[in-house]
Amino acid sequence: MKKEKQEKVSKKQANGSKSKVVKNVTLIVTVLAILVVLGLIALVLNTVIEKANFIEQNPIATIEIEGKGNITVELYPRYAPNTVANFIALANNGFYDGLTFHRTIPDFMIQGGDPNGDGTGNATLKDIGEESTDNYSIKGEFIINGFSKNTLKHTRGVISMARSDYSSIAGLASKGYNSASCQFFITTADTSSLDGQYAAFGKVTEGMEIVDEISNVEVETRDSSSEDLTADKPVNPPVIKSIRVETYGVDYGKPETQEPFDYSAYLQSQYGSAY
Repeated sequence: MKKEKQEKVSKKQANGSKSKVVKNVTLIVTVLAILVVLGLIALVLNTVIEKANFIEQNPIATIEIEGKGNITVELYPRYAPNTVANFIALANNGFYDGLTFHRTIPDFMIQGGDPNGDGTGNATLKDIGEESTDNYSIKGEFIINGFSKNTLKHTRGVISMARSDYSSIAGLASKGYNSASCQFFITTADTSSLDGQYAAFGKVTEGMEIVDEISNVEVETRDSSSEDLTADKPVNPPVIKSIRVETYGVDYGKPETQEPFDYSAYLQSQYGSAY
């Protein structure tokens, strides 16, 4: 009888010990779970605070003009992301080094970045790090081309992409929309007539006096309506010593490209041997 009672007490003690262990394990698991949740909350809060305190740093282009100094341009990827990516790729691959401003018009703009130096040149895929030497163009990031995100206006000091204009030829206007490649221009006056029709992608922050100086250099002829390649061409074209873009560690990637419209091939197809 006594032995049976002792066995009952031992079993009761054992059950009590097991219950205590289970409670301790449950408590530990609960505490760990709470710590994990608190850690996740802290991580989320820290991310939110970092984003709230983050100041967007746009890429900055430095255009060094031989004998004149530097023009600093802030680029705006939020308006024209692919245009900015293209400009960065060309600039940081040294494409613009040694090229010129081949067209300058007072109270309007200065245009440069053409490897031919006369407004007829394009960049090749090799110029942006590809193996191919084929010419390329990029999609025009502006409103009339269906890109509503770019609302940047062509106010004084804005940098924008030059492109072909086939608007005078029936049915070909849209062919010029996606013809930009490497040539760019900087406005020296507010030019609202260009808004929504050209891919503006940045603005001069320093060195606007150099832009003005370039726009007023002596030219071979002063007739913007002429088809003569010497129209508005400087007698001594200002040289772009280099263009480099500081991206502050952000990788803007390779630009999306496409095969450019071949106007000569179009004329050949329309007029054959007569062309």
